Amino acid sequence: MALTAMERVRAVEELREGLARAGVVLPSLRIDPLTCSGHVLFPLVDLGRCNLDMALRLVAVLSGAYGPEGAPLGGGTPSGVSN
Repeated sequence: MALTAMERVRAVEELREGLARAGVVLPSLRIDPLTCSGHVLFPLVDLGRCNLDMALRLVAVLSGAYGPEGAPLGGGTPSGVSN
């Protein structure tokens, strides 16, 4: 199913909000302009650039080390991730 331009923007905003709730901020998150133009049915999301601390935080969120609102599970800081 192809999304409208507004649906594409909303999907990226929902991703941004979800990541922020988990304590992950990707400042360059956006719809990739090269794949958004023309007749591409499924444009790509450019996750952009982030520093190593944020990359490790993202790994921790994906592995379940962080819960909702970016709080570390178990009350500690996951190994390899600094706050």
